[in-house]
Amino acid sequence: MRRRPSTVEVMLLTTIALWSLNLTVSRYILTHGFQPLAYATVRYGLAVVVFIALTLLLERSLRIRRRDLGLVAGAALLVYLNQIGFVYALERSSASVLGLILGATPIFAALAGVALRTETLPPRFWAGAVLSFAGVALVALGSGSQVSGDVGGVLLGLLTAATWAGYSMLVTPLMGRYTARRISAVVLGAAWVGIALTSVPQVRSQDWSLGWEVWALLVFATLGPLVLTNELWFRSLDRIGPARATLAANLQPFLAAALAVVLLHETLAPIEIAGGILIGAGIVVARRRRVSAPPSE
Repeated sequence: MRRRPSTVEVMLLTTIALWSLNLTVSRYILTHGFQPLAYATVRYGLAVVVFIALTLLLERSLRIRRRDLGLVAGAALLVYLNQIGFVYALERSSASVLGLILGATPIFAALAGVALRTETLPPRFWAGAVLSFAGVALVALGSGSQVSGDVGGVLLGLLTAATWAGYSMLVTPLMGRYTARRISAVVLGAAWVGIALTSVPQVRSQDWSLGWEVWALLVFATLGPLVLTNELWFRSLDRIGPARATLAANLQPFLAAALAVVLLHETLAPIEIAGGILIGAGIVVARRRRVSAPPSE
């Protein structure tokens, strides 16, 4: 008899699908009139309003202890850099290429653990890291075509992966003291201030007559891949643990690339496909037992 998917499996698959689709949706938005920083400002501003409203409704407080303010400030800075990298990587590269690059996020998370002296990594990790970065190099070599983007887009993709990995490490201590929604409300709120200030010139020059399709997709990109997945991911972590949840999340980069190819009619050169395979192989070899926060967008 065929087994029905469990609730946690449905939550995980929904999360991975939304994360993957986000690259395609955001790329479409950026190629149909939205300037990168203006898009980040509107999207994160809407998300922050939702997170604050939910936190105040369910918890009645946004309070963060004074001893945790340093972690919050560091996490907010990394989210700010992450979003700058994300929107400009999507502008300069393709969604499929960025999806493959983001597959290296767990490697950066492990390296952040080494830097913070919270982890000692076995030799197999370093072998996996070499494989993954060799894959990134292949993707970069193949990204010189007009369709795929440029090397600058690949470097911004690496910035996106590295900053999200660092953010994941910084919020780990906070997760034991606050809910995911409170962390998101405070950290994303602080990051949004920096994004909004940086984007003032683009917001002023932005043409807001973008059509209902773009605005509908922006609402989806906010409420789905940014707000809903936050709740689903942390509930999954609570039920089955980070090791099993993250193993499933490793599917995201390849699903994201596939969706971009199908929905946006992007193309991947054979060398880029080979690079994506190497990135995935590196993650399998270097797979860690403890990962505490979701992969990047």
